Amino acid sequence: MKKLILASGSAQRKTLLKNLGVKFIVRPSSVDEIQSVQTTVSALVKDNARLKAEDIAARYKEGVVIGADTVVYAGNKKIIGKPKSYKEARQILKLLFSKPQWVYTGVVVIDIATNKRIIDYEKTRVHMLPLTDEEIKTYHSKVNPFDKAGGFDIEGWGSIFIHRIEGCYSNVIGLPMSKLATMLKKVGVSILSVLMLCILSGCATEYNLATGKEETLMYGTDKEVNIGRKVSQSVERRYKINTDVDINERIEKIFERIVAVSDRRDIVYFIKIIDEEDVVNAVSLPGGYVYLFKGLLDKLENDDQIAGVIAHEVGHITAKHGIKRLQASYGAMLLQIASTQANGNVAGGLSFALQSLFLEYSQKAEFESDRLAVKYTKKAGYDPNEMLYVLKVLKEENDKSPLRQYSYWRTHPFVSQRIAVVNEAITGKLEYRDYLKLIDSY
Repeated sequence: MKKLILASGSAQRKTLLKNLGVKFIVRPSSVDEIQSVQTTVSALVKDNARLKAEDIAARYKEGVVIGADTVVYAGNKKIIGKPKSYKEARQILKLLFSKPQWVYTGVVVIDIATNKRIIDYEKTRVHMLPLTDEEIKTYHSKVNPFDKAGGFDIEGWGSIFIHRIEGCYSNVIGLPMSKLATMLKKVGVSILSVLMLCILSGCATEYNLATGKEETLMYGTDKEVNIGRKVSQSVERRYKINTDVDINERIEKIFERIVAVSDRRDIVYFIKIIDEEDVVNAVSLPGGYVYLFKGLLDKLENDDQIAGVIAHEVGHITAKHGIKRLQASYGAMLLQIASTQANGNVAGGLSFALQSLFLEYSQKAEFESDRLAVKYTKKAGYDPNEMLYVLKVLKEENDKSPLRQYSYWRTHPFVSQRIAVVNEAITGKLEYRDYLKLIDSY
């Protein structure tokens, strides 16, 4: 395959390409960009992308250069780029909250050997929910706004307030992958072929005791553990870990009992407490890592309730939900690229279908983890009925912060539905009131 050269230092663009398993080098352009709209926004981003690509192409004799430029358009020829201060970042967010905005990305592909050039652009409409000043401050404490057009992200914490998008998801991140795949194919580079090779060469089929199914996975246990370890290191750099001996010993004893009855013994499990009292949550990572937030523990009244939380997170690990989520992201990208190479006009509609696919998958994963949690707590000698109390606590927290219920992917179902699933798993039957909760479209 021809050498790919990304004429951008954007961490988001690098991640999008890297997630496909495509080999490329990064050579950021230092060319002066056009700062204002002369004719149209699409012309602006295409011109800037062309300038970047030409700047890097002039330094090489061969290869394919990818240039890109992303802006947020606020109307009346007002372009929103990257903020230069937290004050400006706050002002930009408040402006973006006021009405739906358009994100434009210009893309230019240059085959250096033939000087063949493909120029195009993508635009996506973004709908946001408003944040308070305090919530904006919290968001900026988690996310660096200075390296992103508009000062927000969609793939991380920004999903909290991005209510809906119309168009290409990866365009909002900074590189419309479906569009790029079509453009690269015109200069003889097929990302689809490379991606298929990467996926097929890394797949293995195994029987999962937790789910009771034969499953095809791209990652073996060693890779899964390595992924989890790297992510855990990042988590522990970002958050303070609680070191209180008494509470850690209590949690560890409950954890060991749950792990001992779980369906997976091929990994070493770890549990730690994150010392954040205002966060009512628990998370798990691939490869055996569980984190409980102090804010959640403070609301729990006994070991049975703690066991329910831990068992739910262990259920995610035994069912390999984290790895499946990662694998699904590759599959989604593959489907989207395949669609554009067959027919470039269907990408927009397929984006919506893929979003629905992710929504269904994530809900199923949560329900499956709840059922496994009931199973593990029973086997470990804890009362699974206490899980219902925990879910009611989470529901109260959600009711206090309705904004958190509208993340872009909405990766967790509403708590009332989880209560219905747990009730069914405990009693073995589905009550009519729980049935109504499950079929509610919320």
